[in-house]
Amino acid sequence: MAIPLLEYKPSSQNQRVSGYEVPSEDTPWIYRIEDCTDSNDVQELIWAAYRQIFSEHAILQSNRQGNLESQLKNRAITVRNFIRGITKSEAFYRLVVEPNSNYRLVEVCLKRFLGRAPYNRDEEIAWSIKIASGGWGGFVDALIDSNEYQETFGDNTVPYQRRRYKNRPFNLVTPRYGNYWRDKLESDRYKWGDINNFLDMARSVKTTPVKYEPVQTANIKIPDMTREKTEKVSASINPTASFPLR
Repeated sequence: MAIPLLEYKPSSQNQRVSGYEVPSEDTPWIYRIEDCTDSNDVQELIWAAYRQIFSEHAILQSNRQGNLESQLKNRAITVRNFIRGITKSEAFYRLVVEPNSNYRLVEVCLKRFLGRAPYNRDEEIAWSIKIASGGWGGFVDALIDSNEYQETFGDNTVPYQRRRYKNRPFNLVTPRYGNYWRDKLESDRYKWGDINNFLDMARSVKTTPVKYEPVQTANIKIPDMTREKTEKVSASINPTASFPLR
C-alpha cells in the first residue's frame, strides 16, 4: 500500500498571484496540440517538450523516443501522456534520476513538470517520501496526475515556467545534477595528483640542484679602449677683414 502524500502548506510564490507584467521576450511561449496545423508545428511542440523535461537545448538522437513521437503525431496519445512517457524513459532515468538524490529530484521535477519551484522544505520531504514508497514511476504518475498539473496544463499543453520572476527559465539556472555528484565525478576522474593532495605531489618531485661556477676573470686582459687627447686647432676670424667686391 502506497503512503499518501503528506500535507504541506503552500507558500505565496509569484505564480499563485495575479501579475501585471507586460509581455516581452522573457514571456514563455505556450505550445498546445490544438494550435498545431501541420507536421512542422507538431515537431516544434515535441522539441519544446524535450527542452522542458530534459532541460537540454540539443537533444541527442539516442535520447529521442521515436514511438512516443509517432503516437503524438498521429494524435494517439495526449501531450500529457507524451510527457509521462519521456519522463519514464531510460534516457531520462540515466541523465537525471541516477545522478540526483530524492530531494533534488523533487526540486527538478517540480520546476519542469509544474513550472514552479518547491514551496518549502515540507513539500520536498512529502514528495521525496512518495519517491521512496512508490518508486520513480509512481512519483511521476502522482505528479502528472495531480490536480495542479491538470488544472494548469491539462492534456494538450507542454509544461512551461509560469511567470519567470527572475527573467530566466529554470533550465538555465538548474544544472542536470548537483554539486555532490559533480564532486564525485571529479574524485573518480582525478585520482592522485589533483588539488586535494597537491602538496604531497610537490614534495615527491625530485629536483637536481644546479651548481653555479664563478667565471674566472683573473687571466683575462681587458684592452685599453681610451682614446688619446688631440689638441683642437681653432681658426681665428677677423670680423673687420675686408672682402673684395665683385
